[in-house]
Amino acid sequence: MNVIDIMSSEVITVTEETGLKEAARRMLQSGVSGLPVVDSSGVVVGIVTEADFVEAEAARSWGRQRRRLLGAVVGEERHAVAHTVGEVMTTHPIGIDQESDVSEAARRMAEHGVKRLPVITPDGKLVGIVSRADIVMAFARPDELIEDEIRNDVIDRLLLLDPQSIDVTVDEGDVVLYGTVPNRSDARLLTELVARLEGVTDVDASINWTVDDTVS
Repeated sequence: MNVIDIMSSEVITVTEETGLKEAARRMLQSGVSGLPVVDSSGVVVGIVTEADFVEAEAARSWGRQRRRLLGAVVGEERHAVAHTVGEVMTTHPIGIDQESDVSEAARRMAEHGVKRLPVITPDGKLVGIVSRADIVMAFARPDELIEDEIRNDVIDRLLLLDPQSIDVTVDEGDVVLYGTVPNRSDARLLTELVARLEGVTDVDASINWTVDDTVS
């Protein structure tokens, strides 16, 4: 299963010029705890999270206290306070390619201590976002639902194969396929499609074919 299979492709974004209040409003309305920051061409340049807002507010509070203290001692002194996303965002965020395995996404989240990864193209453009919740939901799918999807959607409706010719078992996300299909390409495609389904952790395929369509 790859990142593209579980990522959210409709992503709320902000720019470096977006005000902090507006960014906070978008996060609350969307029910997310972080937003990718993109430039005018859609390239990811940073990410702003709840933690960044907390740090910004802490700095603002400390700034008020410091101004009061300095004002009492040496007179009023003004200090810069962050107002835009660009002033508080995390630059160079950890991203991932949409064709990467979900386990790789989980590894990067754990290694870097982040809750989400921008999904980017080789040139840095944003195509989606994958979160811890996406990974948990994918792996939490019941085996029965996965088996039904393989039999009814992949084998029957999509590949137009005889469901009786292929035996399917699913145990804790591990899929075992056994049977016969008309040709080699059907066997390869069946395995690849099943591997991409949400909740599938591994595929053990022993599929025979009656015609070798790779030989001219």
